[in-house]
Amino acid sequence: MWQRAEHRLLLGVFAAILLAIPGSAQVPPPMLPVDGDGTVHVPAMDVPVSEFLSPEGKAYLVDHLNRVRRLDQLKQVDGIPVLLAGYLERQRTLYPLDKADTTVGGVHAFVYTPKTIAPSNAKRVLINLHGGGFSGCWLACGELESRPVAALGGIKVVSLDYRESPTYEHPAASEDVAAAYRELLKTYRPENIGIYGCSAGGMLTGMSVAWFQKHGLPRPGAVGVLCSGLTAADGFGGDSKFTAMAAGEGRLSFIPPAPAPGAKTLTMAYLAHADVNDPQVAPAVSMEVLAKFPPTLMVTTTRGFDMSSAVYAHSRLVKAGVEAELHVWDGMFHGFFYNPDVPESRECYDVIVRFFDRHLGK
Repeated sequence: MWQRAEHRLLLGVFAAILLAIPGSAQVPPPMLPVDGDGTVHVPAMDVPVSEFLSPEGKAYLVDHLNRVRRLDQLKQVDGIPVLLAGYLERQRTLYPLDKADTTVGGVHAFVYTPKTIAPSNAKRVLINLHGGGFSGCWLACGELESRPVAALGGIKVVSLDYRESPTYEHPAASEDVAAAYRELLKTYRPENIGIYGCSAGGMLTGMSVAWFQKHGLPRPGAVGVLCSGLTAADGFGGDSKFTAMAAGEGRLSFIPPAPAPGAKTLTMAYLAHADVNDPQVAPAVSMEVLAKFPPTLMVTTTRGFDMSSAVYAHSRLVKAGVEAELHVWDGMFHGFFYNPDVPESRECYDVIVRFFDRHLGK
């Protein structure tokens, strides 16, 4: 009896949904083919701009989708992708600060120091690990991720020019982060040091925490894994590898063929000889490693191919008993906050600044 009532209820809900869609009362939608392994065959469809975006955010998304498909926007001039050059100049206007070219623990770095350091941050520092697929973008991505956080947070940010492919492979970048961290520990207490990064920098943030554990370094006060997760699957893995990239970048990401059973390596050049089951590469594979993470901020978007990895990492961190936050911006794409003129980016800066302010020194 209850099963029949439940069935009638579901039919009623389905009918109401159909009636709410113009023209659907006469033409029910086709059933999507589903394979035995659960693969769903989704036909081509139109994905409009999210109604939850601000007017500026909507215009930004349209501009991004049109520009990211053009090769002239992806080329680099003096090490800076054309696509990002305008955002860089705008940030420099909005967020003036001092920028020093130096080394930290033998690692090349830029140190971004705000005109006024907040009293609460006098003994705090942040390490930024830039995005760029472990193959470039330090000059642009490092500054775009560091400048607004330093200026708005009133805190010093050290952006590391860590070693990348094609010259270097894992664990070169983790070694560089550890070297710089050791040097900063001479001046700052570990609980007063935060680490964050976007995309590859987000991955490296997690790798570094795992590396510190293995090599006896104290854990930092807090970390931010932005536009990334704590997995090492090609394309970051999960549903968003297939669904979000097309809507966020205007093209499908390269989906490599499924690896042979027992395969341990990845197609990303920096991780070509890394083991995907090694927590030094993918911390999410080890609950023991995750349980020792400091408070962790996760930032992602519904059109970011990193979304599934971020959501999965957050769930694993929570399961491990770690204080973790997950912030998802609807309608935005991978690395959206580089543009400082949209409300969504400024919201993200505020989330990052407040997160570290709450957790550093605790």
